[in-house]
Amino acid sequence: MRRLKRLGTRSKTDLNRVRRQAKQYGFSLGRRFGYYLGRCEAIIRNISPLPDRNWNIKVLYVAKGYVLPYTAIDNAIIDGLRAIVREVEIFNWKPGVPMQPDLAEFAIAAQPDLVLVLEGHTMDVAQIDRIREAGIRTAIWLTDDPYYTDITAAIVPHYDYIFTLELSCLEFYRQLGCTQVHYLPFAADVRIFRPLHVDFSRRRDVCFLGNAFWNRVKLFDQVAPYLAGKNTYISGFWWKRLKKYRILANNIDLNRWLVPEESNVMYNASLIALNLHRAHDDITLNSNSRQIPALSPNPRVFEIAACGTMQLTDIREDLGRFYTPGEEIVTYSSPQEMIEKIEYYLHHEDERQAIALRALHRTLREHTYPKRLAQMLQVVFG
Repeated sequence: MRRLKRLGTRSKTDLNRVRRQAKQYGFSLGRRFGYYLGRCEAIIRNISPLPDRNWNIKVLYVAKGYVLPYTAIDNAIIDGLRAIVREVEIFNWKPGVPMQPDLAEFAIAAQPDLVLVLEGHTMDVAQIDRIREAGIRTAIWLTDDPYYTDITAAIVPHYDYIFTLELSCLEFYRQLGCTQVHYLPFAADVRIFRPLHVDFSRRRDVCFLGNAFWNRVKLFDQVAPYLAGKNTYISGFWWKRLKKYRILANNIDLNRWLVPEESNVMYNASLIALNLHRAHDDITLNSNSRQIPALSPNPRVFEIAACGTMQLTDIREDLGRFYTPGEEIVTYSSPQEMIEKIEYYLHHEDERQAIALRALHRTLREHTYPKRLAQMLQVVFG
């Protein structure tokens, strides 16, 4: 009986000690993350996402918004324009659906200073020709270069201004006779992508959001055993292409496309967000028979940075124009280097957070949609 009492007392003492330790750990963890979010908030309050000037113009925006992910891009552009121009009108273009009035009639009646089209793959270019004949400026912002250049080659000559998010496409479009071709990558919609408190039960070491294009499959097959040993989250289509799918199956949210708000939560829940650009010659959903290379960063680069999460990305030739590698973003050039840098930055919190904070600062200063659209309007209107 005495022995049982001693064991019971010892167990109670141990339990109380564990509770104290857990309470201290929880307090320390909460304080650490709260302090970091406070530092993020200080940056957000001190840097305006808006440009220094506005334009006294009217823009007619032709939205693509009937399929993901274009709805989110439409919304970011519309809100960005509303922040910097006098008036924005919206025309929703849906191929195969008769609309009264048609785009040209709508534009001629509205008399905007600029008609801006997103992507334009399914647009009836005869409508654009009629708008130009009426003396209204037209511009197109191409969303998927260089992966659909077989399609865009026939579209771009119908517009006054061509804006592409891919540096390597500038010369290609100029060779088609286009005189006003400009480099304009996407940006971060900082109304959605921003630092956020996420419950600790949802925390992850590493995340990757995106579809399993073949270059991604090749890399993730090589790092699968390592990532399976971490608290990893992967989402997107076609991940069953992995030879080592079973190893990572519990970490993959298969065939699920996260909307921007969900992506923001997952980036904020992760200590490190991985990025791996799509290859220009991937056979999946690719219309790039000329094999135009891909040099520019994808939109995910800006979105991750806006969340205040450290980004570990593969190297794109033009990445350094937007973020300084080693200071605002971390790069890798091989599967082994990816593993080494994940391991390093998971165990060096101060360095990881410092890089993420500098990226957040740079994003708000330069890479928001209002500021990107201001660059466009500067080109068109001076």
